[in-house]
Amino acid sequence: MRTAGDPVVAHTLLVVNHVSWLDVFVLAGATGCAFVSKAEIADHPVIKWFADQNATLYVRRSDRRAVGDQAGEIVAALRDGPQPLAIFPEGTIGTGGRLLPFRPALLSAVAPAPAHVTVRPVALDYGALFPELGWGPGEHGIANAVRLLGRRGRIPVTVRLLDPLPPTADRKALAGQAHDSIAAALAPSGIVPAAL
Repeated sequence: MRTAGDPVVAHTLLVVNHVSWLDVFVLAGATGCAFVSKAEIADHPVIKWFADQNATLYVRRSDRRAVGDQAGEIVAALRDGPQPLAIFPEGTIGTGGRLLPFRPALLSAVAPAPAHVTVRPVALDYGALFPELGWGPGEHGIANAVRLLGRRGRIPVTVRLLDPLPPTADRKALAGQAHDSIAAALAPSGIVPAAL
C-alpha cells in the first residue's frame, strides 16, 4: 500500500470511492479512520464485531425521515471522535472499472461543515486490478471473499489523499465536487464515471 497526499487528521470527513470490501482495511490502515456504514452490517455478527472494533457508526439509508438524526450523529462523531470518519457515497460496491454517482444525503451533515471540520476526498486506486476487485453481477458475498482471498500475488493500492473541499451549504454540489476530484485522480488508471 502506498499513500499519496498530506496526512489525515481528526475532525475530517473522508469521502471515498468504493471498490471492494478490502477498502475498509486499506483505508483504516492508511488513515486510522472510523466508518459510517449501512445499518444492515450490524445484522452480521462477525462483520459487526470487526466493524465495532473501529467505532463504526451505523445509519439506516432507507429511512429518509431519519436523515436529520443521522446527520447529527455524523456531526457528533466528527466533533467528539478522536479519529477521522469515512463514508462511501456510492452506496455500494461496483463491478469494477467505473466510478458510480455519489449519493448526497449523508453529506448534509457537512453542508455546511461545522467549525473545525474538513471534508476531504480520497481516491482508492487499485490500478489495473480495478475490474478484478469489483463485485460481479450475481456474485454472492462469500464467493467474492473466497475469490479475492484466494488470488495469488499482492494487491497494489495507492490511497490518494486529495485536497480538502471548499465549504458549501449545498450537499449536492459537495457530492459533485468530491466525485469530480476522485474521478480526476483515478482517470490515469482508466476509471471513468458511470453513465447516469
